[in-house]
Amino acid sequence: MKENSYFYTAMYLRLSKDDRTVLDDRVVFDDDNPGETAGKSGESKAESNSIGSQREMLRSFIKEQADMELYDSYVDDGFSGSNYDRPEFKRMMCDIEAGKVNCVVVKDLSRFGRDYIETGRYLEKVFPALGVRFIALTDHYDSFSADWGERSIVLPVKNFINDSYCRDISTKVKSQLAVKRKAGECLVSFAVYGYVKSSEERNKLAVDPYAAEVVRKIFRWKIDGLSVSAIAARLNQLQIMPPKEYKQSQGLNYNGGFQRHPGSGWSGVAVKRILTNETYLGHLLQGKTEKVNYKVKKDVKKPKEEWVRVENTHEPIVSASDFQIVQNLLKSDGRVSPESGGVSPFAGLLFCGDCGEHMIRRLVRYGDSARMYYICSTKNRGDGCSRHSIEENVLKELVLTAVREYANRFLMQEKLLEQLREQEVSLGALMGVNSEILRLRQEQEKYDSFRGRLHEDLQKGVITKDEYERFQREFRQKAEALERARKEQESLIEELLRDGATRAGKLAVFKETLELKEIDRHTLASMVERIMVFEGKRIEVKFNFYDQYRAIEECTAALCAKAAGKERSA
Repeated sequence: MKENSYFYTAMYLRLSKDDRTVLDDRVVFDDDNPGETAGKSGESKAESNSIGSQREMLRSFIKEQADMELYDSYVDDGFSGSNYDRPEFKRMMCDIEAGKVNCVVVKDLSRFGRDYIETGRYLEKVFPALGVRFIALTDHYDSFSADWGERSIVLPVKNFINDSYCRDISTKVKSQLAVKRKAGECLVSFAVYGYVKSSEERNKLAVDPYAAEVVRKIFRWKIDGLSVSAIAARLNQLQIMPPKEYKQSQGLNYNGGFQRHPGSGWSGVAVKRILTNETYLGHLLQGKTEKVNYKVKKDVKKPKEEWVRVENTHEPIVSASDFQIVQNLLKSDGRVSPESGGVSPFAGLLFCGDCGEHMIRRLVRYGDSARMYYICSTKNRGDGCSRHSIEENVLKELVLTAVREYANRFLMQEKLLEQLREQEVSLGALMGVNSEILRLRQEQEKYDSFRGRLHEDLQKGVITKDEYERFQREFRQKAEALERARKEQESLIEELLRDGATRAGKLAVFKETLELKEIDRHTLASMVERIMVFEGKRIEVKFNFYDQYRAIEECTAALCAKAAGKERSA
């Protein structure tokens, strides 16, 4: 390099968002658009001054050098030093490779980059191979005059420190965001459709009246039996703006969202995202993605069990019971009947009792009359099974009878449980008489006992070490699974004792069911999970909230029997 008598110099200036501001809550994951982050927020006059001070320092230095001429300045404002994917850095490298630049001047090594390996590669291999002189002013490094010690010891150490700083900043930012998420603070850049960022508390969601009503309509239409594509078509027909377009109409600088092309409107995907979003229950789900590491900015999805879920952080838009009904319906989407032009009341709920496939609706004409029947879709395709034919009116009567009976039994058990609550029956008493909890506890203790005896069997030579480790692992996993199931059952009992069936069972719907003259779509969707049809017009109905019903029935029966026993002994 010493043979170069004149240097065409590039000033390289860089300032990252981490350097400009400690933390901006808005630069985080957007639930409405996975991977989307807010733009550059939190910038200040001091940030511009930092780039300006770098420029003045480098310009002054170059002017003082008789063998240097400024070719151009390259400024990456708002780009991290943890990687070299920066537009101005790439432009500078193109000029270097074209022979236009043979000297690079930076304020310090950290402005050039904070990646220990890549920075070393550029300074030790790339620049020397291209005949480029490198100067870091405040680090007092000049490749033109640097000796072996500076190149081999000082330079690597400083690069390593800069890399460590970048890693530490990334760790601190992640930790602070994690604390805020667990505290129930909303860190999204843009509120999910149906909400806005609160004007009083920036980290809290507030209901957007117009968009919230659209969300409620979407849930109502789904319960009424429309498919997600039919709901999307209806929204477009009513000329309701999709989420992205609506947010932009509100003056938000929003570039993400459900649609990709202007004027493309609502889609089935957009509707399904709304129907499955627990935010509308008043809960926050954040931390769905994370960066690969502080050097690789790519987002990767995290398992659902690792999401940060905080309940009751804002006002809900839909009820918990309606949300659960919709989740059940989404497992089997409804379709509009081509004969009637409407939605079957049993859409998405009716299945063949033998093959498990959907039952399909068929209009059968007899002269001037016509009747609606349901038959097995497998038989209809000619793939086997049998017709399982049942007339719609007969099915309605059978289901109505079953639904009334279930509602009546549920209300009777809830009434008994209410009496027990009035008598201030303790949670421990309910836990102590629940046979499912007792069974799970006994099973768990059995596997714990098995694990305890394994060591003795190993010492006696009954099992090998490999068998010992395998059995230990299997028994531990089974014991842990039983413990989880027991805790879920205990939580269910605790909820019933605290709130009764008001939340879980939607008592109002059960009471209304007793007065029904004819089964309707809303009642079916609210109370029934699926209906199995067998030959001979026999049906089996699987109800929603059956776990709650069984828990109430068992607890009340056991406690009543216990109370009767005490009276007899007295």
